[in-house]
Amino acid sequence: MKREDIAPPYSAVTQHEIFPKPQHDEIARFNFLANFNRFMATALGPANKRAYDSRVLPKFIQEMGRKPENRFEIRHAMNDDPWHQFWSALKRNSMEMRQQNGRALVLRQIERLKDAASSYNDPNSANSSHLELDENITIPRYQSAVDIHCMPGSYHGEEVEGDISAGANYDCGIFATTAGGIGALSDGGGQALVEWIRKERPGWAPRRILDVGVTVGHNIVPLALAFPETEIIAIDVAAPVLRYGHARARALGADNIRFVQANAEDLSRWDDGYFDWVQTTMFLHETSGSALPRIINEGYRVLANGGLMFHLEQPAYTDAMPLYEQFIRDWDAFNNNEPFWSSMHSLDLNKVMTEAGFAPENLFEAHVKAVVDREIFPATADEGETEDHGRAAAWHAFGAWK
Repeated sequence: MKREDIAPPYSAVTQHEIFPKPQHDEIARFNFLANFNRFMATALGPANKRAYDSRVLPKFIQEMGRKPENRFEIRHAMNDDPWHQFWSALKRNSMEMRQQNGRALVLRQIERLKDAASSYNDPNSANSSHLELDENITIPRYQSAVDIHCMPGSYHGEEVEGDISAGANYDCGIFATTAGGIGALSDGGGQALVEWIRKERPGWAPRRILDVGVTVGHNIVPLALAFPETEIIAIDVAAPVLRYGHARARALGADNIRFVQANAEDLSRWDDGYFDWVQTTMFLHETSGSALPRIINEGYRVLANGGLMFHLEQPAYTDAMPLYEQFIRDWDAFNNNEPFWSSMHSLDLNKVMTEAGFAPENLFEAHVKAVVDREIFPATADEGETEDHGRAAAWHAFGAWK
C-alpha cells in the first residue's frame, strides 16, 4: 500500500489549548474513520460510475426510451442500485460514527473545556472584548430545520450554560471527515485564501475583513495571522461555535478577530463600505435560496469601493457539467443533512452577484486548493486523483472586485 493511500494518524493533529483531549479508544476510532473515508473516496466511490454506466443507465434507457434529463432522474435510478445503496449506507454511517465519537469525546470533558475557554470568554476579562453574543438572536430556519452534517443539535444546540460543545465537536472531528486533507489545524481553506490573495494582489493589506459563517474560525485564523494589522469581524448565528472559536483563535495567537453573533441577512449595524473584504468559506450551501441573495446584497452594501467579495464553495451546476457529476455532488443534499446544497449549486451565482450591484466585468472564478503540510498530510484531491465531492481539499471560488 502506498503512503498516500493511508490517512495521517490522529496524533498529527495540532492539539491547541482548548482542543478536546482524546483517549486511546477515541483516537483509534478517528484513525479508523479517517482511513475509512479515504478508502470510500478512492476505492469504493469510483464504482458508482461503473454501476451507472453498466447497469443503471442501460436499464433507464430501456425503460424510458431516452437518457436521463436531469440529476434527479439519475438519483432516483441510482437509489435502486445495490452498489450505490451499499456505498451510500457506508458514507452516511461514517458521518454518524464521526459525530458520535466526537460528541462523546467532548461531553466527557465538557467542564474542563468550558474552564479552558473561560479565561478568554469571561465577560469580566479583558481577553473577552473580542466576543459579542446576542441572546435575542433568532436562529434562521435553514440552520435549525435539521442537524446539519448529522451533528446533534446542529451548530446552535446547547447542553449547559455557556456551552462550547458544538464547536469542540466540530473542531476535533474535521480531521476524520476529510481524512487529514486540510491540515493539522484543519485550516487548509484559510491557508489557501492567504496564498490566493498574495498571488492575486501582492502587497495588499485590507483594513477590515468580514467573515460570514465563521463556525470555529478554521478559515479566518490564517488570514488574521497573515494580516495582523487588519481588523477582522467574524459572524455566525450560533453562540456555541462563537464561544469556542473565540477562545481557539486567542489560544492560537490571533487577537485581531472579533467574533460577533449576527445574521448576515441584516448587516445594518455596519455602515456602507465599511469592509475591504467580505467572504464566506463553504457556508453558502447551508443557507436557503431566499437568504443567499440577501446575504450577497448586504455584503455588497458594506463592501468598500475597490473591495473584494470572495466565496469558497463547490462549483455551481451548469450545462457544461455532466449530469452524473451533478448527481454525485448532490449526495450530501439528500444523505448528509445538507438540505439546501442542491438548490444553492443550481443558482446562477453570477446573476445573484450582478443583481446585488457588481459589474459583470469584475466577476471572476478560480480554482483554490487547500494548503497543507504534504510531508504529513497527503492531498485528497490532487491532480489525477479522484475527488470526494463535498469533502475534498480542492474548491471552486467565485467573487468580484467592487
